[in-house]
Amino acid sequence: MAIRDILQIGHPVLAARAADVELANIQTPEVQGWIDDLIDTMRDANGAGIAANQVGIPYRLFVIEVGDNPRYPYKPKIPLTVVINPEIRFLSDETFVSNEGCLSVPQMRGNVDRHVEIAVSYYDREGQHHEEVIRGYSACTWQHEYDHLDGILFPHRVTDKQSFCSWQIFQEFQQASYAEHVKGLVQRWGS
Repeated sequence: MAIRDILQIGHPVLAARAADVELANIQTPEVQGWIDDLIDTMRDANGAGIAANQVGIPYRLFVIEVGDNPRYPYKPKIPLTVVINPEIRFLSDETFVSNEGCLSVPQMRGNVDRHVEIAVSYYDREGQHHEEVIRGYSACTWQHEYDHLDGILFPHRVTDKQSFCSWQIFQEFQQASYAEHVKGLVQRWGS
């Protein structure tokens, strides 16, 4: 278990599509070590999730966890979830505005349109297959991490270039109203 360096936007590993994890390799010490490193790195950086290619591991693997995170006090809770070889399908055309940041794009924020209802299919760290429906604000966390696996970072999806701002400006001028926006989504969708 180790805290790894997080690659920054522009790094070639972040720009490439990650390879599938061989299902027979999930239980190997190598893959289990990657998972532990991702968890440690995400928690150390106060992230809500992190994809393997963000730390130089070019495979389709990410972890998500939202607890009492000081960076995201408005986010609904998500228990620690290990996601291997995910697939996402949009269940409707309905979207919402998600103001996002990224550990690989330090100190920047911007507005991205995200689907409000998704179906996810993935394997966990034990190799068990899962299929779930994710609705509401939590769906953006899944979509953000999934995008990483295809070499897409949030600035590539920003819909309003005027929404780009620093973390400090977001906290000072936008976070309170954005938290109300998220509260409305959570009330409607339960997450």
